[in-house]
Amino acid sequence: MMGPAHSLSGAAAWLGVGAIAAGLGHPMPWPTVLVGALICAGAALAPDLDHQAATISRAFGPLSRALCKIVDGLAHATYKATRKKGDPRRAGGHRTLTHTWLWAVLVGGGFSAAAVYGGRWAVLVILFIHMVLAVEGLLWRQARMSSDVLVWLLGATSAWMLADVLDDPGNGKDWLFTQPGQHYLWIGLPIVLGSLVHCIGDALTVSGCPVLWPIPIGRRRWYPVGPPKFMRFRAGSWVEIKVLTPVFFVVGGGCALGALGIIG
Repeated sequence: MMGPAHSLSGAAAWLGVGAIAAGLGHPMPWPTVLVGALICAGAALAPDLDHQAATISRAFGPLSRALCKIVDGLAHATYKATRKKGDPRRAGGHRTLTHTWLWAVLVGGGFSAAAVYGGRWAVLVILFIHMVLAVEGLLWRQARMSSDVLVWLLGATSAWMLADVLDDPGNGKDWLFTQPGQHYLWIGLPIVLGSLVHCIGDALTVSGCPVLWPIPIGRRRWYPVGPPKFMRFRAGSWVEIKVLTPVFFVVGGGCALGALGIIG
């Protein structure tokens, strides 16, 4: 799928988690609902770090372009080193390493550890990265028409304000993990979820997605998981724009009402 659909599906997914948590009697404070949805929307773009023409490659200027080139090389090397006889040869790393459940868990765990042990400045960096990506995905038209500096300023301002809100007692820094030293441990959850939602979205397209790697399936380790081929669509097609995008809006809106306790 394209960037906007990925981000929108990520936000809807976290709002769905919020609705489920509320239904189970563990509601999120509203800042956790909001911040988690924005982080998840941004994280849903991150697996395309292996694609040098993706939205994320432009998000942070030369820094993100260089990082995408490095990750593409790492992903391609990993593919070549672990492919089985049934896996085709390929020239690049797109839709390989960063499009797997293992990558999602490792990245999410890494960000959680950074938030717990790095303190406020680590949280601010994590929020800044994902706020910028959320703007690039959810407000892509406005982001394309404005300068990168304005997007970065919006991301930095949002990160600072949201961190202040979360720090207030009862506003969510200790949601789910309440023991001393566990503040912000939850912050990796929307990152993992966003990455997995990205993979699920790509699995619906023509090429599929090797989300189960490194688990081998038959003669392939990089098996492109997906529905039957007649149910798949091309990225950016009318199915994505006219069908899935409105569904994400409606589902996300309904889940937001449930997460905030307005319905349910």
